[in-house]
Amino acid sequence: MKEKEEERLKLLKSDEQKIYETENIEYIAGIDEAGRGPLAGPVVVAAVIMPKDSMIEGVNDSKKVSEKKREKLYEQITNEAIAYGIGIIDQKEIDDINILNATKKAVTTAIASLKVKPDLILVDALTNINTLGVPYKSIIKGDAKEYSIAAASIIAKVTRDRIMREWDEIYPQYGFAKHKGYGTANHIKVIKEIGPCILHRKSFIKNFIQK
Repeated sequence: MKEKEEERLKLLKSDEQKIYETENIEYIAGIDEAGRGPLAGPVVVAAVIMPKDSMIEGVNDSKKVSEKKREKLYEQITNEAIAYGIGIIDQKEIDDINILNATKKAVTTAIASLKVKPDLILVDALTNINTLGVPYKSIIKGDAKEYSIAAASIIAKVTRDRIMREWDEIYPQYGFAKHKGYGTANHIKVIKEIGPCILHRKSFIKNFIQK
């Protein structure tokens, strides 16, 4: 590992290292989501507990990592993780309870599916969440500041991208494999031309379809 990358990772891990050193904590779980903004598809939340000494080269906010690199990191993270859990809320429920509540529900599901109970949760930005009794700290832009949250962001993003690629095989006309459901100009154009499919969030596309 290059010295510059090692220093970046040490900085990314510095807060967690301090927590381990100063508090009586064995397991920290990082939590992040993917898919709050798209016009189609689910919101996905990942929770991950990494070993204290984990230093996987390239772990970063998923938005700063290429799709090809994310896939490789996903395998490394999930292989090395002490535990990880996923929460998925589909587009219909997003329409029913709104995206914020859907994201919070997915957080609880992800925590519940962890095979090891964490002592502390670090979560990207969210507050007022049900963490099943586990203390949590909400960190703005946490996926760029905390190693465990960055790892969770990669798991969540790759999981959701894989789902959207599967849907692309069923509805190839929308281009889900390319834009993953986000509101690109071409995606909006197709919605206007042929209408939505079952994967679309009705509450998100109401301005693009005729009444």
